[in-house]
Amino acid sequence: MNLSTDLPALDATLFHPPSAEALRPAPSTHAPRILMLYGSLRERSYSRLLTFEAARLLQALGAEVRIFDPAGLPLPDGAPDSHPKVVELRTLAAWSEGMVWTSPERHGAMTGIMKSQIDWIPLAVGAVRPTQGKTLAVMEVSGGSQSFNAVNQMRVLGRWMRMITIPNQSSVAKAFNEFTEDGRMKPSAYYDRVVDVMEELVKFTLLTRDVAPYLVDRYSERKESAEQLSRRVNQPAI
Repeated sequence: MNLSTDLPALDATLFHPPSAEALRPAPSTHAPRILMLYGSLRERSYSRLLTFEAARLLQALGAEVRIFDPAGLPLPDGAPDSHPKVVELRTLAAWSEGMVWTSPERHGAMTGIMKSQIDWIPLAVGAVRPTQGKTLAVMEVSGGSQSFNAVNQMRVLGRWMRMITIPNQSSVAKAFNEFTEDGRMKPSAYYDRVVDVMEELVKFTLLTRDVAPYLVDRYSERKESAEQLSRRVNQPAI
């Protein structure tokens, strides 16, 4: 098919064909920085236990890990941005190169605690998007049969936050059967999947972290000034 190469609607000065060379920068040498969020405040929280188990695996895989404790985080719009827990979460989000979100499934969805943490991470600070181009792994625990409602929801949120959500994921059914009394995950196919997910997350983080700004650079946003972009993505809450 022969099509005309005339593109009258295009601003040619801002149209940049992808460059293979731009995708091969000198690699960073520091450990991948991973932030982990979990969605329950229960004393024996299986999403927290799964997060800790995954954190051990990430450390064994060479990553630097931080785990955010959601206790004390106010509801979105229920406190100023200067609240200490909000500042802590946003600082960790900016520090990270990848994230792991782990939620219980409650009423067929992720928990409000999980969603509140994500809602406190802004789409933009000025013209900078704190999550843009960062990798994401999603996991869930449930009290009954295996389900994927929570991980599916978190995938939608990851896309909305412009993150690179890895293909693999973990869903642990009847989580109360999968951990010992001292909180360690038992050997099982569920555990093996968690290993798979963490391994894949580290690989994708190493692969993309140095080129993340280039991967998510957009023609439409190159046409906007920083002030226009900030005004568009930081609309007042509705």
